[in-house]
Amino acid sequence: MHPPIRLVAIDIDGTLLPTFGRKIGERTAQALIAAQEAGITVAIATGRRGAYTVPVLEGLGLRADTPLITSNGAVTRTLGGQSMDRCHMEASVARGLCGLLREFGAVVFTFDRSGPGELVLENLDWTHERISLWVEANRHAIKVVSPLEDALPDGENPIQGMVTGTIERMRLAELAFKASAWRTSSECVRTEYPARDLSILDLLPRGVSKGSAVERLAQRLGIDRKETMAIGDNWNDVEMLEWAGQGVLMGNAAQELRTMAKMRGWKQAPPNDQEGVAAVLEAAVSKVLAARV
Repeated sequence: MHPPIRLVAIDIDGTLLPTFGRKIGERTAQALIAAQEAGITVAIATGRRGAYTVPVLEGLGLRADTPLITSNGAVTRTLGGQSMDRCHMEASVARGLCGLLREFGAVVFTFDRSGPGELVLENLDWTHERISLWVEANRHAIKVVSPLEDALPDGENPIQGMVTGTIERMRLAELAFKASAWRTSSECVRTEYPARDLSILDLLPRGVSKGSAVERLAQRLGIDRKETMAIGDNWNDVEMLEWAGQGVLMGNAAQELRTMAKMRGWKQAPPNDQEGVAAVLEAAVSKVLAARV
């Protein structure tokens, strides 16, 4: 039997958010607050960068010290903006990845700074039509540099890169990465959205993942992995689902992931469009409160 949880790490897209929505449901918002009031540390763990994460959470009433694990584990800050953890990719590695992956789709690098140049890409026309909304929402932070390597001189180390395109192209990109020498100095993790034929291949510093960030956060808080829950729906959530003592996969996850969940003992939540996170948190809070009686 699992102990009551003290830490829960929750993905955003496909998990907290509905499939075609930009707002967290009321029941889920109430469950997040109830979890915090019960003494559970609620951490958000997302592939989004910080500036694209905070607006989703504003107005929910979450505590200022809520940890935000962003850029797939490269940066951890509180909702109030306090820095907790950060990793960088060497600029030389980023330049090498440009040369390897630009043929497969639009390549973007993220820097830990505000304003134009936070996101750097080579050509806005190359961005996949399925991320046009992302481009519009982030236009204020985008700087176009061609060739992209010119934005990556030694010392200008990004926190994360990404390549985006169709699912088929990103699977080919992932194979190219795994066959290259760059696999020993960086990480890649794939996220897929079949309904939009959209895939993102995130490029990360070596050893960085949502899982490694959740592990470091738990150590910082003095919380055992058995007391840690992770909730997610996609391939970039696998490492944290594996590390957490209590992994929960969303019911809207791909069939391959649902099969993996059965093999690895992860629980399955209702789909995101049914506010599955709320159902999981409500049960977790009840268990915490029952243990105090």
